[in-house]
Order: sequence, then C-alpha cells, then structure tokens
Amino acid sequence: MRWRTILLQYCFLLITCLLTALEAVPIDIDKTKVQNIHPVESAKIEPPDTGLYYDEYLKQVIDVLETDKHFREKLQKADIEEIKSGRLSKELDLVSHHVRTKLDELKRQEVGRLRMLIKAKLDSLQDIGMDHQALLKQFDHLNHLNPDKFESTDLDMLIKAATSDLEHYDKTRHEEFKKYEMMKEHERREYLKTLNEEKRKEEESKFEEMKKKHENHPKVNHPGSKDQLKEVWEETDGLDPNDFDPKTFFKLHDVNSDGFLDEQELEALFTKELEKVYDPKNEEDDMVEMEEERLRMREHVMNEVDTNKDRLVTLEEFLKATEKKEFLEPDSWESPSI
Repeated sequence: MRWRTILLQYCFLLITCLLTALEAVPIDIDKTKVQNIHPVESAKIEPPDTGLYYDEYLKQVIDVLETDKHFREKLQKADIEEIKSGRLSKELDLVSHHVRTKLDELKRQEVGRLRMLIKAKLDSLQDIGMDHQALLKQFDHLNHLNPDKFESTDLDMLIKAATSDLEHYDKTRHEEFKKYEMMKEHERREYLKTLNEEKRKEEESKFEEMKKKHENHPKVNHPGSKDQLKEVWEETDGLDPNDFDPKTFFKLHDVNSDGFLDEQELEALFTKELEKVYDPKNEEDDMVEMEEERLRMREHVMNEVDTNKDRLVTLEEFLKATEKKEFLEPDSWESPSI
C-alpha cells in the first residue's frame, strides 16, 4: 500500500538519522506560560538513542487504521499529493468507534512517553520550573493540546511530519557528506604540515598512487540502464542474460511484494556496480564515499523513472523507462575520484 510504504520507509530513515545525529533538539518554549525560565540553550532534549518513540507510534497508527475497511479503501486509491495535502486525514471521521478508541489509547501512550522523556531530561538539568505542556510543542507529529483524543489534526500532523522529514533526508545526507570530505582533506593537509620535506613528498606520492588505484576499476554501468539491470539479473539473480525480462525483474526485486520499488530496493540494485569501485579491504577505497555514490545512483534513477515524484517506482513507471533510448543507449557513468 502506497501510504504505508512511504511512512514505513520514513521510519527506517528516521532511526538512521537519529542514531547518527550529533546535535540535540532545542525545546520551543512559550515564555508566557513558564516561570523562572532559564535560557533555551540550557534545556535541550536529545533524540532517544533508538528513535523508537516516534517510529513505533507511527507504525502502530498505520496498523490500526488499516483494520478499518473504509479507510483502507481510501488509502488504496489515494495518491501522494492527496496524502500530503491533508485531505485524507478528514476521512478519519468515518472510521469505526473501535478504531478511534484504539487510536486514542495510542496517542495517550505516546504523550506519556514524551512526557517521561522531558521529565528525565529536566531532572538531569535539575530544572523544575518548566511547563511540560509547553515543552511538548517541539514534537510536531501530534497535537499536544488534546492529549487524550486522536483527531484528524493528529493524523494530518503525523503524515506531514513524516513526509517532510523524508523529503529533507537526502539533502541532509549530501550536506553531511560534503562536511566529511572537507574535514578529511583538511586533516590530510594538516598532517602534511607536520612532516619534513622528504616525508611530505613520500605522503603526496602515496596519495597520488592510491588515487590511481582507486580509479583503476572495471567499467561501471549507467545506473538503471539495460546493461546494469542485466548484470544484476545474471550475477545476482543467477538467470540467463538472454532471457532478461523487465516485468519479471521488477517482481523479483520488489522484495516486500507491495507493487513498488522503494528507495531501499532500488539502492540494493547498485551493489554490483559499487563493488567494482569500492573494496573495504583497500586503503584507497572509502566506504563513506561508497554510500554517497549509492545515494547518487538512486537519486539519478528516481529522477529518470519516478514520473509522479512519490519516491516509489511502480511497475508501469519501470516498464515505460525500459522503452526509452537512455535505457538502451545510456551515457557513460563516472564515479567520483578520491
């Protein structure tokens, strides 16, 4: 189901993002409601180490909503714009009383977990002058003003928070990678400054040699081209390349059989190409750069194939892409140098 796939995909990304986050999340404080307040900088809530407080709630809400026949039918027919616009949230008024009761309970549990998180952080800061209700404002995936009832506003906020974070995830990854590359080069140059002229020349020579070794690899097929997919068909799937069939290929790699190739399923298709360039045993091959290259490949294929820009590839979109000239006669693909 499209909505379920999008949001569950976000859960996976959210956990990764939270586990690698380096900065705490500032609390948005309403100063008109809080007495004896310290500066905002003195009270920060770091994301939980596992990130489960958000993604567990998200998955539970999805599971409960899908038990309602009316809502499930609406989800099946909804497109990504209808989901993101909030129009789908209005359908919540038509779900059964049993489902609404379960959603109310999930929200109460979620608010309880968030309050416990806030209390633990404030206790560690020895600060008892802050209003928990005001601090809940920082969590934009639920309506904190009504902690006991799950309303259409809650569903709307949950969808918008999830899809917004998903849309910004790749941008954040690219920015972090640029910082990583700049720091790596900075550290290399700073190290060279500590060496005498003879040692510095040796290091520069070694660096150039590693660069040449890294660039000396088999041809990388253009991501999403017929040659690239046929190589996966033959070497990963163990099938005769002469029998390559796009429709069968799609079904083989739709791992969860939901009718879409999501971003993780697409990225898995590029492993063979990446292995031509990167080997964890080689000093000259950086695995962080490999994952950036995997992301670059996936973004390229999505731009070419995902015509409705919902970050999912349907069978129809996939088959149309295989009819394009770019699929049969692609441009060369250059992997970045170190």
